Amino acid sequence: MTTRSSGNAALDAIIQGLSEGQQAHLQRTREQALWMAEAHGFDPERAGLAALAHDIARAMPEAELLERAAAYGIEVHPVEERMPVLLHGQVGSEILRRECGIDDPEVLEAVWWHTTFNRGLGPIAAIAFLADKLDPAKADRYPYRDRIVRLAEQDLGAAALAFIHEELVAALADGRQIHPAYIEARNELLGSGG
Repeated sequence: MTTRSSGNAALDAIIQGLSEGQQAHLQRTREQALWMAEAHGFDPERAGLAALAHDIARAMPEAELLERAAAYGIEVHPVEERMPVLLHGQVGSEILRRECGIDDPEVLEAVWWHTTFNRGLGPIAAIAFLADKLDPAKADRYPYRDRIVRLAEQDLGAAALAFIHEELVAALADGRQIHPAYIEARNELLGSGG
């Protein structure tokens, strides 16, 4: 599969090593990020880079995610110990910084928190979070996707809050654990009016 270049040879090499399905997801996520960035007046290049790089560690085995987290000095929450896949954003962010030489704090933050979101994040992080979830291929997984897309066209915070709400309701109904960053993000978004 041919993926659009990130302009960073090390990152492009990592992406080319991913499965075709993963590469396709990264491209669709990048497309979602670009329209959101342009619609809201944020830098599409930075948003596109964060979206293109967000899942570079997603296919790593759980043991490797835990090993890399320890090697990189990433504090692992007990929820992440039980579900190491949640570490792929943090590990991916460190790979971007250490192996690809990407030092843009907003891009690194966006990759770090794209799975759980968190409080205090900037617009590039909100775009990457939403772009990942709004991949059209995830429509069956998120039946409320179209509503979130409509919200994202108007207000990124409201869209993130609505998505988090849906996921929290589903997690509670299914008896799944909830990462505390999701709760922190929700509380902050509620406090800011969405």
